[in-house]
Amino acid sequence: MLRSLLLLSALFALPAQAFEWLPFSASYTADYKSAPFSGTAERSLVKLRNGDWELRFEGAMLVASLSERSRWRPDQGIVQPLRYRYSRKGLGSSKTVEQDFDWDTRQVLGMRKGRAFRVPLHRGLLDRSSLQLALQQDVANGKTAMTYQVLDETDVETHDYRVLGEEGVRTRAGVVRAIKVERVRDPGQSRRQTLLWFAPEWNYLLVRLHQRENDGKEYQIMLKSGEVNGERIQGRR
Repeated sequence: MLRSLLLLSALFALPAQAFEWLPFSASYTADYKSAPFSGTAERSLVKLRNGDWELRFEGAMLVASLSERSRWRPDQGIVQPLRYRYSRKGLGSSKTVEQDFDWDTRQVLGMRKGRAFRVPLHRGLLDRSSLQLALQQDVANGKTAMTYQVLDETDVETHDYRVLGEEGVRTRAGVVRAIKVERVRDPGQSRRQTLLWFAPEWNYLLVRLHQRENDGKEYQIMLKSGEVNGERIQGRR
């Protein structure tokens, strides 16, 4: 009898349904608090004909533009990156980064500032863009503390995150209920702060991101409008 009750309790503790990737497209406002102008950003997740997925980000401001693309595939419940491309123009020197994840040879073949590089590849390694998807999935699955290995240009870094709780985020699409997540850093080594908000009612779409740099400069993107699996995002008015 006790065993049956424990089994029943465990079943009720499971999520109602497993997280499923759904295509989305979203538009955001983009603001640098140190600059007297704002910009726009577009973010989308597209399923390709061969079954792979691609996360696309395009940002534009008066004097700068940024493009980021990450091609990946789901592999036994984790995000497995295949190819990453980054390009930035303006706001200082321009920069491009290329990373190709060769899972047959277990190497990342990359290019940065015109120079080729190689990095050993292991299961679980993410690029900077697919990291957001891994966060989205783990928050959806109820995790409250997460650690990732991330290839930042040519260096592998450890990123730690924690869930802070729920908040209502006021967007142009209305007030959206969101899970607030913070990147955990050693306060003695860095003053940087990264906060992200994921919306459970919209398949945990990223609705806001706020970044504060060591020098105090701040950057934010905030949802304007979007669709998840063809359904228009609508918050509370």
